[in-house]
Amino acid sequence: MNGILLALQFFTAIPVKKELPLGRKEVTAMYVALPFVGAAIGLVMYAVSTLMLDVVHVGPLLAAVFVLLAGIVLTGGLHLDGWADTGDAFYSYRDRAKRLEILDDPRLGAFGTMALVLLIVVKIALFHEILMRGTANIALFIVIPFLARAALNVYFTTVGLAKDKGIAHFFKEKMAGNVVIGCSVAASVVLLVAVGLLINSLLLPIGLFAVLAVALVVFRSWSRKHFGGVSGDLCGAFIEGTEALLWMTVLCFM
Repeated sequence: MNGILLALQFFTAIPVKKELPLGRKEVTAMYVALPFVGAAIGLVMYAVSTLMLDVVHVGPLLAAVFVLLAGIVLTGGLHLDGWADTGDAFYSYRDRAKRLEILDDPRLGAFGTMALVLLIVVKIALFHEILMRGTANIALFIVIPFLARAALNVYFTTVGLAKDKGIAHFFKEKMAGNVVIGCSVAASVVLLVAVGLLINSLLLPIGLFAVLAVALVVFRSWSRKHFGGVSGDLCGAFIEGTEALLWMTVLCFM
């Protein structure tokens, strides 16, 4: 239970007003629970889409806006902040030390703003297309955020730290990486098989798995090359970018 509460406390905007232990067991459980918290967020987003389309009777474009807004509200914009900071840092075209310094800067620059606006526009367009085609089902809204966060766990545990300080450094030192990877991969495989059985086709699950694997390999290499490793902001950027790629994959296969 502490793992779930910690995941809610650190990775969502849901208030958990309780002082929780942060030992090795608890931090490991928090990362194991993270994909399931993502699935719960996706479930709420699906509920919002159903509410807007079937109860309020708005068009798919406005419904797509509210679906995205629900996700942003539930996460507190945490991952979007990481995406924007990563955009600012990478497109500064400075050396590695300066890029890491920009990641820590709370101010939003021009490149971060452009990256943020582009991502929001793309996600609204993706949700609009999904809703227009009528392919928005509860399984997809659960599996996409789950897989993005499960892949994040693999990324976070297998890449060295870009900085020797900060919350990411604290968590990485505490967690049992092998346990987190094992649970994340096993749960993802089970979920993908379940989705394949549900839609009576293995094509989409295989496509999602392939895109996820490629995204993980490419982002690991990219973050090592340009930032020297992983950081909290890069983790947020990974979740946001991976979710967008997985929704694009859904559109290609359905």
